[in-house]
Amino acid sequence: MENETELSDDLTSDGAIPDRLYYRIGEVSRITGVKAYVLRYWESEFRWMAPHKSRSKQRLYRKRDIEMILLIKKLLYGQRYTIAGARKKLREMGVGTALETGGLTFETDHRARYRKIRDELARIRAQL
Repeated sequence: MENETELSDDLTSDGAIPDRLYYRIGEVSRITGVKAYVLRYWESEFRWMAPHKSRSKQRLYRKRDIEMILLIKKLLYGQRYTIAGARKKLREMGVGTALETGGLTFETDHRARYRKIRDELARIRAQL
């Protein structure tokens, strides 16, 4: 049990993904901040996200799977895509490309984003 405590402390201490070959669903849940039942649901919605399973049928995720989960989380919770929209966006970008580029960038400061849009519209109006 002492090992489990050390492991859970290691998972949440700095937010980085520990360097191991496989992770169980509980560990992935703590790393990503996504509940285990949500991960299982996402497996049914994103077919290519299905992790390997051990002989005892436990899900075994790899580091790339965790990165994909974080990307899906960013699409769904950060950019407010629907599941179908996120699936389509990932298909358009290509899953590998999305992971290699570090995911999808988006501004968290909505005011700055709206200011940019407003300035762009004002510039277009001035040209007319």
